[in-house]
Amino acid sequence: MTSSTTVRDRDAAPAAVPPVARLPVGIIAGVVAVVHLVMGALGRGYWFDEALMLAIGRHHLDWGSADQPPVAPALAGLADALAPGVNGVLRIVPSLATAGAVVVAALIARELGGDRRAQVLTALAQATGLWVALFGHFLTPYSLEPLQWALLVWLLVRWTRVRDDRLLLAVGPLLGLAALTKFQVILLGAVLVVAIGVAGPRAMLRRPAFWWAALVGALIAAPTLVWQAVHGWPQLRMTSVVAQESVLFGGPGPNAVAMLLLAGLLGTVLVVVGAVAAFTTPRLRPYRFVAVTFLVLWIVFAVTVGRAYYLCGLHGAVAALGAVWFQQRRETGRRRWSWVAWPAGVLSVALAAAMVSASAGAADPAVPERIVGEVARVRDGLPPDQRDRTVVMGGSYIYAAYVDTADPALGLPPGYSGNRSYGYFDPPPDDHDVVIFIGRDPGLLAPTGVALRPVTDLGDGNRIWLGEGMTHPWSQVWPQLRTLVVD
Repeated sequence: MTSSTTVRDRDAAPAAVPPVARLPVGIIAGVVAVVHLVMGALGRGYWFDEALMLAIGRHHLDWGSADQPPVAPALAGLADALAPGVNGVLRIVPSLATAGAVVVAALIARELGGDRRAQVLTALAQATGLWVALFGHFLTPYSLEPLQWALLVWLLVRWTRVRDDRLLLAVGPLLGLAALTKFQVILLGAVLVVAIGVAGPRAMLRRPAFWWAALVGALIAAPTLVWQAVHGWPQLRMTSVVAQESVLFGGPGPNAVAMLLLAGLLGTVLVVVGAVAAFTTPRLRPYRFVAVTFLVLWIVFAVTVGRAYYLCGLHGAVAALGAVWFQQRRETGRRRWSWVAWPAGVLSVALAAAMVSASAGAADPAVPERIVGEVARVRDGLPPDQRDRTVVMGGSYIYAAYVDTADPALGLPPGYSGNRSYGYFDPPPDDHDVVIFIGRDPGLLAPTGVALRPVTDLGDGNRIWLGEGMTHPWSQVWPQLRTLVVD
């Protein structure tokens, strides 16, 4: 094991760093935690991805699903078991994770040599990111990811400074846990290895602890990877599906810009400055691998048209590079552009507050309540013998999740769907041949032979359909009903 007193190689960072800005960073993180905890507790509905996590955690928890590793569903299931239907409990972990990412981002700035101002600026940037402000209290994989990615970067950046291999060993469990939360971290790890090999510190790659960490991470992630392999790697097929969906929002160009803008106004300024400064500022040379990783992933996600939020986990780390660049300008008396950061911070707070307020609309319970209410009305109108043989099918996983997280007083049966994760759950019982279908295209159930007729118009082309008379049992046609594309 190598300690911090070991002689460092030529690409080592300075040993001394400024003290931690405990009070101001703690205040920012505390405000973030309180705001998200309160918003999480006040919100009555579920964000649709949050509803999916809860549905999986309640009824289908496994080592994996089509596009979701098990950590977020497991946390949702645990919260629901402790306090059923209490959103304030469901959202404790993501709210604290969002606040924790603020602290870790500031610690990254400190490791880079950031003084009190730089740490506060970085913390403020992380706290006011548009994506984390909007979704930071919903229990989803992407609300947990920023803290996990920030911790990974902090461990590597701190190792660059102190060369303590215990930091590298800690990467392993964290990497494995992150892979059990969201698969993009596997790509992050691969790009980090390449970036460190290209930009340094290459000594990290010569440490046995680094490769032990990679092995430990792989072992921890192995169960969900095995699940994927057994089921034909649906996650890999999701890449093209995500690209198709992202094109609807403007395609590669706008998507690439959105990956930056979701950092918020201050965050975008610091991220752009930091990505450039890593290559132009000798002081930041030891940490250039952070910027290289960010730029490579930005290009990869832009070309493949990944989700615009895929880079949010790196915004804080790259913003720290930018904050330290502004600090260096200030220290050398070159303040020409220094005034930009703090006004951007003030405006970022206002924008983030607006996004937090908008999150209430993102989880508006009126839409799912109307849908499940109509489903309950249709089912209750059936004769008792048909009611007991009824299957509720969603053309989208969203509708199935709404059914599975509906008010128990409605007495709805389990929700089913061939879409996304639901397509890999067990099919309905073969003796259930009365179908209530929610969606646009009843042709999705054509393999069953069921004849459907519209009974309720939900708007936007979606309807509730009712039918019976299946010619092929669910167990036989279920693989044909699987689709990763949302109806």
